[in-house]
Amino acid sequence: MQPKALSSLLIAVISTLALVACSCNAQTPNAGLADVHTDVQYTQNSPAQFMDLYVPQGVAAALPAIVAIHGGGWRGGSRTGYRNAASHFVSHGYVFCTIDYRLDDTAIYPAQIEDCKCAIRYLRAHANLYHIDPSRIGVWGESAGGHLAAMLGTSAGVKRLEGTGGWEDQSSAVQAVLDLYGPSDLRAYGKTTAVSQAGADIVVKFLGGTPMDKPDLAADASPIVFVSKNSAPFLILQGDKDPLVSVAQSQELYDTLKASGVDATIKILPGAGHGGPQFFAPEIISMVDDFFARELKPAGQ
Repeated sequence: MQPKALSSLLIAVISTLALVACSCNAQTPNAGLADVHTDVQYTQNSPAQFMDLYVPQGVAAALPAIVAIHGGGWRGGSRTGYRNAASHFVSHGYVFCTIDYRLDDTAIYPAQIEDCKCAIRYLRAHANLYHIDPSRIGVWGESAGGHLAAMLGTSAGVKRLEGTGGWEDQSSAVQAVLDLYGPSDLRAYGKTTAVSQAGADIVVKFLGGTPMDKPDLAADASPIVFVSKNSAPFLILQGDKDPLVSVAQSQELYDTLKASGVDATIKILPGAGHGGPQFFAPEIISMVDDFFARELKPAGQ
């Protein structure tokens, strides 16, 4: 694929992801639902390392948190544009957080997962300030964000991926992962017959080289490599017509999680591509709500 065509495809993908993020709840956000904290800097290594938090008003007890990680091929996207999703989750009793991270035009992997892990550690270090229960943090990501969410769910305790952003006395582990069509095995992108060329080109930029040239880095960037019995519960959503991330990527991650004894569910959406309206159909939103409630809320809460 030529660079111009790849750029156009990536722009289209980012636009679709923004639509998905903004369409989680169609109603206009009610500012009275939440105390909003914008431009919170979770570390000081880069101007990209900020988050926004939405905290239900009148909180009497610590609440579970859901952290959204944007997509965009690790090269684009933003934490903004999630206000409708924030309204939805705040109304369901969660602290909702959206994060930015260094993109691959300024830093190649593992900078992105280091930032995500630092953001989780920051939330735990400041749990009292934002009324968060530090033992109940879930993550949600789509595409590149789904990849990073899956990395958080599988690589807890892998010191070389933690980075040096601060809050090292806190854990970066998460307790639930919603992975929307995130790539799970970047090693496969060295075999262009098994994946789309467009997807392979994006991965090369992310790694700063091909998976064949950088096999150790490609492995370190693959959530499937880190799956163990201690991985977080997963809900994986994937379209069977995805032109960038093949169904095999999600299916193999699901199979590996199940083989390791991890609570995992996969839903393959017929006819869905890389994002699109199928991912915020009412039955899918209900599935997402049920998943986070089951994993992050005590019985009866």
